[in-house]
Amino acid sequence: MTYGEGVVKAPTAREAADDGYVPSARRIERERFRRARARRATAVAALSTLVTGAVLFLVITRSPGWPRTRETFFSLEYARLALPKVLDGLLLNLRLLVVCGVAVLLLGLLLAVARTLRGPVFFPLRALAAAYTDFFRGLPLIICLLMVVFGVPALRLQGVPIDPVLLGGSALVLTYSAYVAEVFRAGIEAVHPSQRAAARSLGLSHGQALRFVVLPQAVRRVVPPLLNDLVSLQKDTGLVSIAGAVDAVYAAQIIAGKDFNFTPYVVAGLVFVALTIPMTRCTDWITARMDRRRAQGGLV
Repeated sequence: MTYGEGVVKAPTAREAADDGYVPSARRIERERFRRARARRATAVAALSTLVTGAVLFLVITRSPGWPRTRETFFSLEYARLALPKVLDGLLLNLRLLVVCGVAVLLLGLLLAVARTLRGPVFFPLRALAAAYTDFFRGLPLIICLLMVVFGVPALRLQGVPIDPVLLGGSALVLTYSAYVAEVFRAGIEAVHPSQRAAARSLGLSHGQALRFVVLPQAVRRVVPPLLNDLVSLQKDTGLVSIAGAVDAVYAAQIIAGKDFNFTPYVVAGLVFVALTIPMTRCTDWITARMDRRRAQGGLV
């Protein structure tokens, strides 16, 4: 008998035989049927996938404009030329992801805490935090980028940097912190009030109850949506090319602008997809794991 994640799994016929137990003929037949059904389902899925792929391949390659499309978007020559430069620009996207991700989490958490403060004395903080989240959640990211990238230098303020990377990263932080703040606030409000009351009964102050009791539970609850926001942020770092920063997208744009061949854009897109898929699968795995633990009562 094996144990995993707190769930007792029934032994298979082979494992039972090793322990000296001889399974019944009905159990052996049931396990044989399950294995056969699993093999049949796998075969059907593989066959349907191959048929679908073949149909799509034939439809695309037999279309009248396919030769020109292949030359313009899927040129191996331009792909080999663009890949090194796109990878060099990708380093900027990764640095933005790390720095902006940390800043977004910190600012979002501060906004969420400000919106959940109690008492009339904190009304101005709650109102400002609510206005911030409502404004930047409603403002399209592309417009926020344009306003920050071109509006801040136009003010000619002393000591304010005009580096396009810093300005583009600031716009990303402004927008995504509003979304992350709402995620944190949902997690905080999902914690049952009895948890806070129990902490207060043990002598903890409001701040200590929030720090040591409420926030740890709230963060655990919202890990999956936070990871989804991180995936979206990873893709949107490519928008800093609007400011003139040479990232993966702008590097592809430079190469594509010379000969009007759009293969570099395809290369940049595939690079972003290659980064996003592992993060997405990690998010799905963490979400499924937390759901199993919550169903078993192991996650408060």
